[in-house]
Amino acid sequence: MVTKVSQPLVIPAGDGKLIEEFIGRAHTGATSMSVAHMIAPPGWSEPFQQPEFDEATIVLRGSLRVEHAEFITDVTAGEVVFVSAGERIRYSNPFEEEAEYWAVCSPAFSPDTVHREPG
Repeated sequence: MVTKVSQPLVIPAGDGKLIEEFIGRAHTGATSMSVAHMIAPPGWSEPFQQPEFDEATIVLRGSLRVEHAEFITDVTAGEVVFVSAGERIRYSNPFEEEAEYWAVCSPAFSPDTVHREPG
């Protein structure tokens, strides 16, 4: 199967973050992986989560902060962070510039498998 995706599905986040899914459960029905373009505004954060999927985050512009039990790291434009399934993490943008990035998840992102903590 070959699928060309010309337009993303914009997924309402309700927290100011733009999520454009190109490949994934919501837009194409793909379950093996998801690919989404995101823009996180300054001051954005989400609750800690412990997903059942691997996630590679590729930062194009700005910076993202990744909090883990053992460290806090800032990922800047041109850098990638890889998080293995089962790790408890939190993404945020405490900086003054918006952060633009791509997230690739395998298997595909699902609200049922991200396990976000109450925020």
